[in-house]
Amino acid sequence: MVLTYFFKGILIGFSIAAPVGPIGILTVHRSLYTGSLAGLATGMGAASADAVYGCVAAFGLTFISGFLLDWNTWILRGGSLFLITLGLLFLVRNPKAPEETGRQGFTTYPAAYFSSFFLTLTNPMTIMAFTAIFAGLGLSMTKESYLSAGILVLGVFLGSSLWWVALAFGVGHLRKRVGESLMKILSRAAGVILLCFGFWSLFLAPA
Repeated sequence: MVLTYFFKGILIGFSIAAPVGPIGILTVHRSLYTGSLAGLATGMGAASADAVYGCVAAFGLTFISGFLLDWNTWILRGGSLFLITLGLLFLVRNPKAPEETGRQGFTTYPAAYFSSFFLTLTNPMTIMAFTAIFAGLGLSMTKESYLSAGILVLGVFLGSSLWWVALAFGVGHLRKRVGESLMKILSRAAGVILLCFGFWSLFLAPA
């Protein structure tokens, strides 16, 4: 039974992380621009936030989910403005060729981690996604099933991490083949996409 929760958690974490979104764009960009470890730090921030939301859903922490949903508008606006800021930075920054940026990024790993952690947490609707998935898979948790809930959340974290490891190192493997001109195009494209995500999220934020 415990292993069942573990593998279901892996499936949930992977399925939550895999769809293309702003964190995926950030991970790809940072893996290309700074290296696989920077992309991995970005992905692990998202995986940690997924684990937090998994805890909220699995342990039935209604006081936390209620608080986040009550402040949904301001949280979404904060995340949207952060995405817009990142998009603008990508548009105005002049990225260099990968061989010139090979040693950059060591000091940016914490920033990469916490920025994606913050961005993932600024989507309180993720709680509802986790809750719906848990209910659909028959994973209703009770006070007597803390161990099962903990195993499930661990699986969610590992499943999400599995996707980000594959993405970061897969993109990072192609890094040396990307020249400066292509790097600029990709950076501008990432900036435009992040701006679109940011304005779209800002537009959808409840009044």
